[in-house]
Amino acid sequence: MPLSQAAPGIIGPFGGLDVPWLLRMRAESRRNHPFLIWAPFEGPARNWSYGEFHERVGALSAGLANRGVKPGEYVLIHLDNCIEAMLAWFACVELGAIAVTTNTRSAAAEMEYFAGHCGAVAAITQPAYAELISANCRDLRWIAVISHDAGSTPAQVAPRGDSFEQLFADSADRPRRATDPFAPCSVQYTSGTTSRPKAVLWTHANALWGAKINAAHEDLHAGDVHQTYLPLFHTNALAYSMLASLWVGATCVIQPRFSASRFWGVALEHNCTWTSTIPFCMKALLEHEIPKNHNFRLWGTAVSEPPPFVAFSVKTIGWWGMTETITHGIVGEVDQPNTPMSIGRAAPEYQIRIVEDDGTPTEVGGTGNLLIKGIPGLSLFSEYLHNEKATRESFDEHGYFITGDRVTLLENGFIRFGDRTKDMLKVGGENVAASEIEQVIAVVPGVREAAVVAKKHPMLDEVPVVFIIPQAGVAGAPADLHDTVTAACRTALADFKVPREIHFVDDMPRSTLEKVAKAELRKMLG
Repeated sequence: MPLSQAAPGIIGPFGGLDVPWLLRMRAESRRNHPFLIWAPFEGPARNWSYGEFHERVGALSAGLANRGVKPGEYVLIHLDNCIEAMLAWFACVELGAIAVTTNTRSAAAEMEYFAGHCGAVAAITQPAYAELISANCRDLRWIAVISHDAGSTPAQVAPRGDSFEQLFADSADRPRRATDPFAPCSVQYTSGTTSRPKAVLWTHANALWGAKINAAHEDLHAGDVHQTYLPLFHTNALAYSMLASLWVGATCVIQPRFSASRFWGVALEHNCTWTSTIPFCMKALLEHEIPKNHNFRLWGTAVSEPPPFVAFSVKTIGWWGMTETITHGIVGEVDQPNTPMSIGRAAPEYQIRIVEDDGTPTEVGGTGNLLIKGIPGLSLFSEYLHNEKATRESFDEHGYFITGDRVTLLENGFIRFGDRTKDMLKVGGENVAASEIEQVIAVVPGVREAAVVAKKHPMLDEVPVVFIIPQAGVAGAPADLHDTVTAACRTALADFKVPREIHFVDDMPRSTLEKVAKAELRKMLG
């Protein structure tokens, strides 16, 4: 149970603290030290000291209150990486509103769902997405639009919305509220195994946990400079990079997105020492000259010491985590050798179980289901917002969170990622549920049955591919049906979820209870 509901007298690690406390403390102790460095693709970098950033957050928080946003209300932050995304997140959190960060590659139907599901009262976005938000999030009181698109000049003037800059008021009027570490803080929508993404609710204690434990796992210190280009609307960049840097008083360099051609220039310009990355990015960097004078001492990614990437001459630790775990439940050793291609060992802050389908422990060398135990609202997410059933069913009878992932237990406690249960795909660092794609395709006229599987991809890790059995007698199938299915997917899904290939078949391999044997479909892809 959350500490807030535990027996009286139990003192949690963040008693009397919250996220505004952390930013305020750093503004006092590291006032002139660079906190965030915004490194756009166009124009020079911009340095925000801890003191300056804290002042602007206060001014925006006061402005949001003036615009009628109240504690406990939800605000959509639909932005690519930019300084405004961080100002908006911290301002909402200081006010007591809940910051809802959404994937900027989301389709119209997804945005309509996000806004309606959480009951968002306002949105902060950028010119490229203003029309999308305006047309599909109809119950918002107002929309504010920043002046640029991730540092680039907008292709067109935003069709509607207030100016983001007009939201700011006087930081002296920043809202004051009672400190509650277990108050709601933020929401991230994460792809689940159903047709609808689940809304993962974090408390302030969750965010502080992510800041402190990520910094410890990464051996971050005040002198580090963390290069960040993964999307800040996800846990990885938000907690592993930005919040961890804040906890120790370090510097976080923010780029609009990953760019292999710009990576090393930014790293050298700002003396970057740390980065959280994914194999997709590392593969792309191998195609560019690697400077010998870079300052990186550690990288974190999906696996420890991947042999193809020794060329970077940087120790690389593996890790495993989810939005629901805030930080890494499994992590590589910073100061010791790791088993290459492992994701590390169980983190000491959690209890990890690897079990067979019948609940018996998986033996060394075997692959089993990954379960993790922590404290909801502190080391695990608080709940799935407005979905008590999903929250309850995500834990087993012993209180372990059912991750839906399968891992292989190695010698000496090391763990290797195995596969994803329930048809989860990993597309360029994005989690994608096959069932979400299938449910879009299943209702397309002319489709009798659809099954989505992952196909290995040299850069993106995996991409979705769909096998379709057309309805008997469909006119024009499969040529016309191919185009119809593609159009339906592009309308209802984010671009990375759209199948890369469509295969029409007369039947599909089956397992028990007539379920599609997806392992056999994957073999058909070669």
